[in-house]
Amino acid sequence: MRQRFSRGFGAILAVLAGLGVSAAGAQTVGEQTATGQGKAWTDQWFSDVSFGAQIEGGVMGSSSHPASNLNFGQLLSPYADQATLNQLTFTLTKPVDPIGGGYGLGMNLRMLYGSDARSYTIAGVSDRWINGRYQAMPVFANVAIHMPWFTAKGLDGQIGILTSPMGVEALDPSTRAFYTLAYTTEYSTPFEHVGGMFQLHLDDHFDLQFGADTGNQTSFGRGDNNGRPAGYIGVTGNNLADGHLSFTYLLRVGPENAVRSLGSRANGAMRYWNDLNGTWTFSKKWSVTAELNQLHDEGLHADTYSAVVWGGWHIRPNWTVNARAELYRDNTGSFVASFAENEGYAQAMLGNPTRSESAPATTYGALTLNTVWRPDVGHHVKLLQFRPELRFDRSLNGTRPFDDQHHMGRILFGADMTLGF
Repeated sequence: MRQRFSRGFGAILAVLAGLGVSAAGAQTVGEQTATGQGKAWTDQWFSDVSFGAQIEGGVMGSSSHPASNLNFGQLLSPYADQATLNQLTFTLTKPVDPIGGGYGLGMNLRMLYGSDARSYTIAGVSDRWINGRYQAMPVFANVAIHMPWFTAKGLDGQIGILTSPMGVEALDPSTRAFYTLAYTTEYSTPFEHVGGMFQLHLDDHFDLQFGADTGNQTSFGRGDNNGRPAGYIGVTGNNLADGHLSFTYLLRVGPENAVRSLGSRANGAMRYWNDLNGTWTFSKKWSVTAELNQLHDEGLHADTYSAVVWGGWHIRPNWTVNARAELYRDNTGSFVASFAENEGYAQAMLGNPTRSESAPATTYGALTLNTVWRPDVGHHVKLLQFRPELRFDRSLNGTRPFDDQHHMGRILFGADMTLGF
């Protein structure tokens, strides 16, 4: 099946190449300007290529200083009381531009070096590049196309290495409120894909989203943990209720467990991910985002349920105060885990043995507070961001998952800084 998927995916690429389209960063393409008519599209296509760089580092201390030095349930700030280089990224962006006949073409590439690559790694692509605490990976490396098909606004697509469209919190620290991630983000939404994702623009407000890929953080060959693809279907609404409301609902279906762990039944044991999130903007100063998530895994006979709410108060243009509250149920203890080895997350994903910490079935409650300060410093600095953070985690059903399974609760405190050019 995976071989048929690979051949079919290659056929799609060949057809698109024949149309003269390839690239990334899905943006709707308008009509060609008068100045562009009569000229080869290649004369202007490279004129708006841009480059960027960003670096993020931080530290997250624990109230009890665990003997293992692991902040349980934290993938991006896993080590207690230790400063970490989370990300050093380099980005090349080519916006989607018209190439004739209503078609459009662009491209995006982002490479990352840092500790975050240990969790966002893609098996068969980046899992063997570097095996230390700081690893490297492509966050995205895809082609994006615009096609004047089906509706007046057409169809956009990205093909290649993609970040998951599901969930609220992204890997890029400049686009999310907090340094730490919610349990929902870490354990009940996917991270990276190799495949294709498409957006059919139904009208000015609604898009139909759909796509297929090789699995969460897997690819082909040795990077394949089972023999079946997975895919998305969902809908997005933007600028609703006089511009106050936006939402996204996505359903993802496909096997995600490794054959090495479950045997051949892994190929048919489906995982169902359901995620609904929306944002209501009250004014330029106040906004609230909520997310509901449910996951069912047939192979593990496991379920997770969660609800997360974010609130943001924009005190000044460069100063925001945020709060996040989460209720997360790991019904069997199969999902929330921490990994002691640098390659532990990738090895567990492939079904290989690795040292890890887990907990029994637990209902987690978490409250996180922070402030975000973005001073305008100029001098070619696009972003300078400071985020001091205070986080309270607690088991709500009497288990002791934290600090080497000694405590029902813990306090995390720390900060990160992001510098972008």
